[in-house]
Amino acid sequence: MRFFNTIFGSKSDDNSSNLNWNQLSELSQLDTIVENSATRTQVIFKHSTRCGISRAVLKQFEKKVIEDADLYYLDLLSYRAISNELAQKFNVIHQSPQLLVIKDGKVTAHDSHYDLLSVEIS
Repeated sequence: MRFFNTIFGSKSDDNSSNLNWNQLSELSQLDTIVENSATRTQVIFKHSTRCGISRAVLKQFEKKVIEDADLYYLDLLSYRAISNELAQKFNVIHQSPQLLVIKDGKVTAHDSHYDLLSVEIS
């Protein structure tokens, strides 16, 4: 069962996801993400659970096969303080949905809305 069914519920029988998500729910995780980005790409998907566009983009993103990266999911409505810290720490303007790719402690790629589906992760 998909991680996100617990948040949104399932409306179809296709509940498969190729992705192994980590929930981003503590500010201290940002330090771990930066530290781990020295040896492995870190990816953060910022999602608004009230936004139809965000939901549609997430559904499309979950169809991707992503290897060699740690994936984090941030529920913006529940953890807005973390989103604010991400914007400040990595000097990116807050958007939703938004994808951040972090390598060597820096955001190397980011985009929002449907454009994030084209972001190169590796």
